[in-house]
Parts: sequence; C-alpha cells; structure tokens
Amino acid sequence: MFGHGAATVGGLRAGGRVVEIEADLALVERLRGGDAAALETLMERYAFRVYRLAYWITRNEADAEEVVQDVFLTVFRKIHSFEGRAALGSWIYRVSTNAALIKRRGRRAEVGLSLDSQLPTFLPDGHRAGDPAFVTVDWAQTPEADLLSRETHENLHKAIDALPDRHRLVLVLRDVEGLSNEEVAEVVGESVAAVKSRLHRARMALREKLTRHLGPGEDGAD
Repeated sequence: MFGHGAATVGGLRAGGRVVEIEADLALVERLRGGDAAALETLMERYAFRVYRLAYWITRNEADAEEVVQDVFLTVFRKIHSFEGRAALGSWIYRVSTNAALIKRRGRRAEVGLSLDSQLPTFLPDGHRAGDPAFVTVDWAQTPEADLLSRETHENLHKAIDALPDRHRLVLVLRDVEGLSNEEVAEVVGESVAAVKSRLHRARMALREKLTRHLGPGEDGAD
C-alpha cells in the first residue's frame, strides 16, 4: 500500500513538472513572437525567485531589484538564443546568477579569504581542535528558539555572505532555492561532482561558524 502511494505521489510530482515545462515552452514561443504579455506572465512566475537569488548574492535590495529588471530584459532580447537543452527555469537562474555576480563585484572586491580558514580543524586523534567549549555543542539538543532567533539568522546571513562567491552560490541554489545537484551544475556550468564537493565544504564552514555562535563560550551564553 505504501509503495503504491509513494508511486502515486512521485507520479503527481513528475506530472506537475511536465506541465510546468510545457507551460514554459509555450511562453518561449510567445516571447519569440514578440508577445509582451508573455513577458509579464514569465515575470509573474519567476520574478520573486530571481529577486531572492539576486539578493542572496548581492546582499543589497536596490541591486537585487536592478538585477530583476536586467534579467528579464535580457531574457526578452535573447530568447531566440535559448536552445531548450535545459529547462527555461535553469536558464533564467543562470542569467540571474551572472547578472547578480557582476553587480556584487561592481560594489565590492571579492575578499581573498580561503574557505580553508573557515573550516574546522581536527587533531590526529580525530577530535576537533580549538577551544574545548565549542566542541561539545550538540545541534540535536540546541533549543529551537536559539536556532530560530534573530541573532542566529543574522549570524547565518553573515556566515553565508563571508563564503567565497563559488561556494556561496552553490549553497544558495541548493539549500535556499531548492534546486537539485544536477540543476545547480547546469546553472553554474560545472560537473555534479564539483557541485557536491563545493556544497559540502560550504556547509561545513557554515556549521563551524554557527557552532561557535551557539557554543557556551559565546557572549551572553549560560
């Protein structure tokens, strides 16, 4: 019974994906025909996602809004270059990513900080190096209120912002936007293996920073 239910749910999801792809392809044909109303429909479907991704990359509301405008202008102008080998959504994410990175780099220079400096280090016996107070943090036992506090959110955003561009990008696409590893690889133009490796290291860096924040050695902790 459970197997049949799982198959049904999977079929519904797959069916919904097919409907979405077909709807996107219909919009592409309308855009190629110069239908301005199709652009409005496309923006209704994707503008918020483009803005959210752009904001995570630029960390600036005005820049993110400009990226949204630039992206859909680019899509309208270059729709004839869309070959359909990837999903339209993946192509839009790729255009958005490039536009947002250009905007960010125009605002600030990339900090030349290696991700290695943000990762935890371990002793030969396998224990985590550093202040012992931070080693005992049990994420499973951390109160939900602490995890969801405004301060923790701010620290999470700062930690993500401190990641090198390439690591921050795959983390946002995978964990914030919910793309699959394969879709992320399509957006960034790299292999799935490279995406998985970079994602793992980015998550480790975030966990290290939040572990230190939530550990009993921090200011204000018990």
